[in-house]
Amino acid sequence: MGNPRILIAAGGTGGHVYPAIAIADALKIENTATEILFVGTKNKMEWNAVPKAGYVIKNVWISGFHRRLTLKNLSFPFKLVTSLIQSLSIIKGFRPDVMVSCGGYVAGPTGWVAGKRGIKIVIQEQNSFPGVTNRMLAKFASKIFTAFKEAERFLPKEKIVEAGNPTRNTLTTVNKETGLKSFGFAADKPVLMIMGGSGGAKTINEAVKKNLDKLDGLQVIWQCGSRYVDALLEEVDLNKYENVHLTAFIDNMPEAYAASDLIVSRAGASSCSEFMATGKPSLLIPSPNVAGDHQTQNAQSMVNAGASALLKDNEAVDALPKLVHDLIHDQKKLKAMNEAALKLAKPDAANFIAQEILTLAKTNQR
Repeated sequence: MGNPRILIAAGGTGGHVYPAIAIADALKIENTATEILFVGTKNKMEWNAVPKAGYVIKNVWISGFHRRLTLKNLSFPFKLVTSLIQSLSIIKGFRPDVMVSCGGYVAGPTGWVAGKRGIKIVIQEQNSFPGVTNRMLAKFASKIFTAFKEAERFLPKEKIVEAGNPTRNTLTTVNKETGLKSFGFAADKPVLMIMGGSGGAKTINEAVKKNLDKLDGLQVIWQCGSRYVDALLEEVDLNKYENVHLTAFIDNMPEAYAASDLIVSRAGASSCSEFMATGKPSLLIPSPNVAGDHQTQNAQSMVNAGASALLKDNEAVDALPKLVHDLIHDQKKLKAMNEAALKLAKPDAANFIAQEILTLAKTNQR
């Protein structure tokens, strides 16, 4: 038998791409001879993130179909036909034993072609409400790995394995002292981390900007996103707020998690899984602009378990400072949230999924 050949499709956001990279890393750990090829789109974050992680990626030209009337929809049929031809070419050339869909529009044409050609398909669904691509590919799938129990309402139950979301295994490698030192923070003041996701979050940025005076006494790591950073650097006097570390991205995430006592964040699946893995208490502000309101469902799962508190997007500006102070100064509450988050964590998710993929690949080679 030859080396296992795994094709991974994931695109659009970090919520799809980072779990895919975590699975690829785990596949290499399980079997160093595994050959891995990613499929993505050139104008999305995977085009940089995947090569940076050490993997080859090929382009498929596809985008979503807009539900409202827009001229952009005129190009959709051409993109779809092109993407199917490109997918067929990639699959014929690479000859994968297993195709893995981690979601995003790019996984649609690649997965459809793989399914039609009889290639075994594995789905990794990060959210409690599955994306349209993974719902479409579910009929082809041999196995579907989910992170939230709620996802089983929308997918074939007999194929589901609740495995958790794959996360980077480096996140828990740093201690609190090292984390604080890397940001120049003192040990005697609480640390609040603000996360807007890979693109930033306008509401969260507004809520923080308007309430910086009310967040006094806290040390703040504020990840605002690249599209907001220039304006915020002009609007916020960082000389006045010396304890605020404002940045477009956080490159040293292990140190940031180690330093933080509480995290304010959107409720994307990957973020929630990282909070579980690191045991970090969180105040979640779900984005209202996502399919199926899945971030609210993700957040509610965390709240029900006692790991997080929930704040509605339209209430964030007014309610943020009081909620933050109530949580971050309550050591008993933080400890309970920490324990609840760790109970939800599935730190071996990537390894488990990788083993299952390689088992399928082996049966395919027989």
